[in-house]
Amino acid sequence: MNNSEKRARIIDYCVALCLIILLITAFLPLVHVHWSGARYLFAIGAVGAFITRCFERPANDAPLRVKRFYRMAKVSALCYIVSAFFMFYPYAESRDWLAFLTAGAVLQVYVSIMLARLEK
Repeated sequence: MNNSEKRARIIDYCVALCLIILLITAFLPLVHVHWSGARYLFAIGAVGAFITRCFERPANDAPLRVKRFYRMAKVSALCYIVSAFFMFYPYAESRDWLAFLTAGAVLQVYVSIMLARLEK
């Protein structure tokens, strides 16, 4: 295993960890568990997902379509950050953060499926 493969594997683990943090902390308000630190942990997961997505790089000889999907993954992480912002924004509706979280999740699922198909 060379350095680029190790780097890619570490980035994949970090993204997975950040997304699990997002999943758990997003689930808590939906089941009416009110923990004051949940939104801070959600924000850490969102920023962590964005930072790790910024370090993700497609192969140099990857087609333009694959590179575009990597950029779409970054946009998905930005949706998570906007969702975290709405958790802290005092004038936001209780559904605003959920809308951006859902948009980011749908985009994430689409990108994951398409990258798995294209990178075979």
